[in-house]
Amino acid sequence: MNKNLIIREYILATVGVMITAIGLVAFLIPNNIAAGGASGLAMVLNGVIKLPVGVWMYVINGLLFLIATLTIGFDFSVKTIYCTFLITFCVDLFDRFIKIPKYVAGDMMLAVFFGDILTAIGMAITFTQNASTGGTDIIARLLNRYYAAPMGTTLLIVDFIIGVLAGLTFGARTGMYAILAIIINGMTIDFVMKGIETSTQVIVISEKDQQIADFVLNQLKRGATYLNGYGAYTKKQRKILLIVLRRRELGELISFIRKTDKNSFIIVNEARYTFGEGFQNIRNVF
Repeated sequence: MNKNLIIREYILATVGVMITAIGLVAFLIPNNIAAGGASGLAMVLNGVIKLPVGVWMYVINGLLFLIATLTIGFDFSVKTIYCTFLITFCVDLFDRFIKIPKYVAGDMMLAVFFGDILTAIGMAITFTQNASTGGTDIIARLLNRYYAAPMGTTLLIVDFIIGVLAGLTFGARTGMYAILAIIINGMTIDFVMKGIETSTQVIVISEKDQQIADFVLNQLKRGATYLNGYGAYTKKQRKILLIVLRRRELGELISFIRKTDKNSFIIVNEARYTFGEGFQNIRNVF
């Protein structure tokens, strides 16, 4: 794999982890909003035994990795291990050593909103670099391995249990805010990842197909594929262009096609996931 790409992925994953840690320390942890994951469980345990949340995260993630290694084998990517322990380190660092400003809520909704926005953006950036922050993901993986439980459903159930435990530990009101934060967090991560990852698939039928293909290759620096087609009405063989690009590049392509061949026939579809050269690396996905 390209060395520069690996370095870029680690840098972006690190940025994502640090943003997540800031969201946790500045908004969620001071208000006991246990929005799932190892951090949420650490907040609950902190409410029972007064060890710092960062220390509890070391304990939880260490135990989960040990259990997973003993039961399903060591099949975690280096990047996931790095991100898991980096977020634990950053939470502990920002919470105890580098004192960042903390919002102790008069208004819990503000804490939920801004905490979720920051953590969701950070986690989405990390996920798009083919990494994970571990935690309850490991529990979901274990249950999936031994009981064939769906990963997404299991994660949601585990996070909801943590929200309920937060209610038992810190009071019903805080527990309800924690569950609300879990719901908003999941929706926000999906929204942010959709914006970051979503590509566009474009199918073009045009008499100027070669000019359009050259523009895609030389100006947009994207690939294009010719498909063989046959017109049901015209009874003629046609060359069809299949192009995949980022959504932000679509306007430039449409503008060029409009100037080049106004009679072109264009179909545009959203490509939810795109793996391969120039897009997401297929390694360690899902």
